[in-house]
Amino acid sequence: MTDQGNNNQNISQNPFAALFSSLADAKQFASGQKQCQSQSESDNSVSDSIDDNDDSVAEISRSFRSRQELCEQLNVNHMIQRIFLITLDNSDPSLRGSNGIPPRCVYLEEVAADLDGQDWLNMDTIEQALFSRLLLQEPGNHLIYMTSCSVVNLSADRDAGEKRAIPYLYACYCRAKEEITKVPEKLLSYAVHCKNFTVSNARTVLLTPEIYISQNVYEQLLDLLLEAVRGAQFEEVVEFLDEVIASLLADQEVRTFGEVMVPVFDIFQGRVKDLDLCQLLLYSYLEILLYFSRQKDISKVLMEHIQPKDPNSGIQYQKTLLGAILNISCLLKTPGVVENHGFFLNPSRSSPQEMKVQESNIHQFMGQFHDKLYQILKNLLQQSSETRHLLLSWLGGCLQANMGRAKIWANQMPEIFFQMFASDAFFLNLGAALLKLCQPFSRPYSPKLLTFNPTYCLLKELSEEEQRNRNVHARGLDKETCLIPVPPQQTVEFAQSYSLLTENLILTQLTLYLGFHRLHDQMVKMNQSLHRLQGTWRDTQLSGGAAAAELREQFERLMTIYLSTKAATTQLAMLQNCLNLQASCATLLVQLSLGNQGSEHIPLIFPLPALENSLLCFVPEFFAENIGDFFIFLRRFADEVLESSAESLEHVLTFITVFMGNVDRMKNPHLRAKLAEVLEAVMPHMETLSPGAVQPIMFQRQRVFSTYRHAPQLAEALITVFVDIEFTGDPHQFEQKFNYRRPMYAILKYMWGEESYRESIKYLSKIKILQLERDRGEWDSLAPDARREKESSLQMFGQLGRFHNIMSNETIGTLAFLTSGKRRERNQIPLTMDQIRPNEELRQQIMKWLADHKQSNQQMGPSG
Repeated sequence: MTDQGNNNQNISQNPFAALFSSLADAKQFASGQKQCQSQSESDNSVSDSIDDNDDSVAEISRSFRSRQELCEQLNVNHMIQRIFLITLDNSDPSLRGSNGIPPRCVYLEEVAADLDGQDWLNMDTIEQALFSRLLLQEPGNHLIYMTSCSVVNLSADRDAGEKRAIPYLYACYCRAKEEITKVPEKLLSYAVHCKNFTVSNARTVLLTPEIYISQNVYEQLLDLLLEAVRGAQFEEVVEFLDEVIASLLADQEVRTFGEVMVPVFDIFQGRVKDLDLCQLLLYSYLEILLYFSRQKDISKVLMEHIQPKDPNSGIQYQKTLLGAILNISCLLKTPGVVENHGFFLNPSRSSPQEMKVQESNIHQFMGQFHDKLYQILKNLLQQSSETRHLLLSWLGGCLQANMGRAKIWANQMPEIFFQMFASDAFFLNLGAALLKLCQPFSRPYSPKLLTFNPTYCLLKELSEEEQRNRNVHARGLDKETCLIPVPPQQTVEFAQSYSLLTENLILTQLTLYLGFHRLHDQMVKMNQSLHRLQGTWRDTQLSGGAAAAELREQFERLMTIYLSTKAATTQLAMLQNCLNLQASCATLLVQLSLGNQGSEHIPLIFPLPALENSLLCFVPEFFAENIGDFFIFLRRFADEVLESSAESLEHVLTFITVFMGNVDRMKNPHLRAKLAEVLEAVMPHMETLSPGAVQPIMFQRQRVFSTYRHAPQLAEALITVFVDIEFTGDPHQFEQKFNYRRPMYAILKYMWGEESYRESIKYLSKIKILQLERDRGEWDSLAPDARREKESSLQMFGQLGRFHNIMSNETIGTLAFLTSGKRRERNQIPLTMDQIRPNEELRQQIMKWLADHKQSNQQMGPSG
């Protein structure tokens, strides 16, 4: 190998050769160094014969430094080219080395001309060069080859020719980060400087978007996030944006940070509002919203942005960004309009299996959707005290503005309803998200439950400062009817500050009352209408014609609405969360009825203690309404959930036992009568099914019902409310009273088959025995507690007697009512008593029944 070959090998193996763009540049530098070294050796050889020449040494030193600087400048130029994919060098690629330079760059001709032909980039020129690059409308038209390789490289063309400012700067940021990890220490500060340049230019782009013609930089920012969540570089984009946000916050003279983000939010809302529940794109946008809720500066601006223009208008909350998200559902976007609806179209032509698969698919997406909503709300609550206050204010204002949803008139005028209030989908999704927030304390014996303070509900309008300091954001609850009235002598001790648990529980129950309750009512009415339509349709099919076709179309449309509503309301995770909450609230109300204001649950013992300073007078009736409404819903539309929730059912039975027959703890007789319907819903039931239908499983319900430890008191409560109905409202409101009592017959029939209950409702002989004991004076010698117990028993059995008497007197009335369903001559007039013509066998049974009970009533005596 020649000396030159050895030298070439040594240079190629030298690690410092990497500082040069090519091996040729390194050889040239080495040659210069050798010349300097030879000169130095020559000078040394004659040093003995002449004096030292300081000027020569200085010249050599300057030459060495200039070569070092030239090498450094060359490497800085190449690094800038690699990061920003721009250049001032338009020379023949074959004359350039290919080491360390990108395959394609945008040639900045105007910048090169302004710099008098300078063909390299440095820290003094990069700012001007980068600004010029960003102003190019078609950078792809200025691409040049940087190496002699002319093979088509689409990715290099795409990267260098990127015309969107924000994605381009983000890509430069990533390339600068990569350089920071690779360059030698001498170049590290330059690489960091380049990274900072990408951030400062991104800030400039967002602050002065009007400069960048034909670009929507806010849309680009959203697209950058969207591409990131759908790819694998989301954390890198977040890191870039966090630096840009910090830069924006440091300089808000041109535009505030809020003014920068609002256009992004508006674009986001415009894109999301028309997406469907089962579109995958929706979940990418939800990931972006999750990022917004996690980022402390964005989350604050977001909460300020979603405050409605008119806080007293319920529909305005739906028109905010968060409201647009909450409005996404499988429910019809426009009520009554099934065209372009994406679910359950032409149901009569689909098999039950196909509809089941579609419902299952909807439930799967609903689960993901509600999880995202929950995480967003949780992030906003936990982000800071400011975002928590703004979110809770939004929720409180939203519920107050939509209180009209629960009014009777609202359901009778749908046209006005949908112009004034947020949608059913909005409230269903909001309720599902709030239910998940309540799960940490939704356990019947959770000590956290006992921190609930219902005096919150009596607070009147507070200033914003008071709302913030006292954690009170729900409004208008002081106008709600409570379980019992506040006694005149009872004083209200308001807390200085209320727990988040208290506020969460109240907001959640109010949301369910305004949302889920209405959907349940709609489903019942649709179910009834479908049965009527189906019967009429079958009748008209025999004659055929236009009428049959029209009825079929009506049936199809209503079935689409019904199936969509059923799918929206029966998602299993949502139902389970609601079950947990309502069973826990049932336990909480029982504890309040016992006067428990401590931190531990106390056992239920009968007879119940007298009420003193009870907190029940601060609990709105909708708490009990929601408990009852939910379990009745499960019985009608999700019966299998009841069977899998044995422990919860026991708490519901206890709630019914305490409140159904106790006017001191629940004043509203209509609400107490509704608890009988709840009891019928949770008890085991064996119905006559159509041939081939499978009898629902009742094992767990039978076990809970038959082993219930307060069975005697439950039976007593049932009889008490049965009798109390007679003294409720107008004496002539027979139909309403019959509806109240209707579920009680089935319950009594079931109880009679269970020994623990049957013993509690055998009464005639017991009344007689107790009366004789009292009349003989046998009670006089008893202790006060024992005597009170005897008197209580006699009163209970007396109520049982009156109950039996009422059943006797109204049996014929019941028959009249039952036969009034078929109206004479379609004139809507019920049949009167003299028009009833039961067959002889039925007549004899009725007469015998009346005679038996007349005799029983006589035996009961005056006290009965």
